[in-house]
Amino acid sequence: MAADLFISRSRYWLTKEYPIKLRHCVDALPRATVWARPNATSNSVGNLLVHLTGNVTEWILGGVGGQSVKRHRASEFAQREGAEANTLLDNLEAVLREADSVLAGLTAEDLERSITIQGRDTTILGAVYHVVEHFAMHTGQIVLLTKLYAPGKIRFYEDAGGLARPTWHQGTTLDEAAH
Repeated sequence: MAADLFISRSRYWLTKEYPIKLRHCVDALPRATVWARPNATSNSVGNLLVHLTGNVTEWILGGVGGQSVKRHRASEFAQREGAEANTLLDNLEAVLREADSVLAGLTAEDLERSITIQGRDTTILGAVYHVVEHFAMHTGQIVLLTKLYAPGKIRFYEDAGGLARPTWHQGTTLDEAAH
């Protein structure tokens, strides 16, 4: 069923592939660069990790899961210093575990249910889709910042006869990583 596949793949991206890649980045980053901004209008890795935590909390735990959530989105970007990257990622991973529990309980009928998040009318499916694509975008930004601040320290794929073979999953196959 398409709904089950959508939920399963969303859970995979949010609990496996993206956090594994983020952990590689955090481990490679020099400590002083976590809150560094490439320029005045850019965000730091720290800002992005805090922002992802806020987004998943608001959209999945609050919007989809019905939990009471208080979030001040602008402060996620205003921060200029804060916790170390490993602590920020640990906080994000804790929220992702909670979100995974919410996602695991969804049914095909739930996906069609209308909800409102940040004043936007959407469905549960739309909210989950938003969180996954939003997480992917910011994961890509963190990967880019890591490549700028720690050149050569991360590599997620190797070319295998024209195919990109993942190196990030530490020996597991994609099917194993999905469970």
